[in-house]
Amino acid sequence: MEIKEVGVVGSGAMGAGIVEVCAQAGIAVTVSEANDDFLKKGMARIDAYFSKSVEKGKITAQDKEAILARIKGTTNVADMKDCDLIVEAVPEKLEMKKSIFSQLDKICAKETILATNTSALSIVDIAIATNRPDRVLGLHFFNPVPVMKLLEIVRSIATSDATVEAGKEFGKAIGKSPVVVKDTPGFIVNRLVMPFTLDAIRLLEQGIATKEDIDTACKQGLNHPMGPLEMTDFLGNDILYYGSLDMYEKYKDPKFMPPVLLQKMVAAGWLGRKAGKGFYDYK
Repeated sequence: MEIKEVGVVGSGAMGAGIVEVCAQAGIAVTVSEANDDFLKKGMARIDAYFSKSVEKGKITAQDKEAILARIKGTTNVADMKDCDLIVEAVPEKLEMKKSIFSQLDKICAKETILATNTSALSIVDIAIATNRPDRVLGLHFFNPVPVMKLLEIVRSIATSDATVEAGKEFGKAIGKSPVVVKDTPGFIVNRLVMPFTLDAIRLLEQGIATKEDIDTACKQGLNHPMGPLEMTDFLGNDILYYGSLDMYEKYKDPKFMPPVLLQKMVAAGWLGRKAGKGFYDYK
């Protein structure tokens, strides 16, 4: 199945990034938001990304105009009815995602593939909100989307082989390296990295080392581009907190239990870069 037109639900950091890579790959994209204010911010984020690309000499001003011409913003998901593939990129709240998928299922053609960018939630739990669970899969992008090459293709027990293959071909078409994983909490990357990051927070919580030394040790000793505390600030401490809680509920393994320090930071609104404060101060 050739993906000629893509829909993206949500224009936050992840949604905007997905729009950017699709449009830059020559694919027409419709991005939807809950209201005009969110949509305006999302479209401004997308415009700013390509403006920076022009400044850095990665694309020309003419390229930017051509790319932006492929992007349409809307507050009405019904405008996505003709898309070949729709990727949902809203917050990690199961009921919200199920509501969106149920709505998309009613307005889209039966051939349309519906995908979720969830990093931890069960694909089949989302798929059962539709009448096409065989055409629902996970397309888990990594942040920042234009930079990170990996794309986890997540298949539920109901996802068809044809849907998985279409997801893989789409990933390759937008310059990603797709890997296929079963519908299991955390998939591949988060199942490996989440305990590592939580342990880094425990080191800080127990006073074993400073946040700066923990991050430096991982960058210099493990050759990581960012330390674990810098990384969770970048991605969002709330995302780590709720994701780890969900994985703990699924596995009942203590290594996924979020530290008290992380819980308190989320309660205080110290969510990382997006809030101006996390493990580090960004104000």
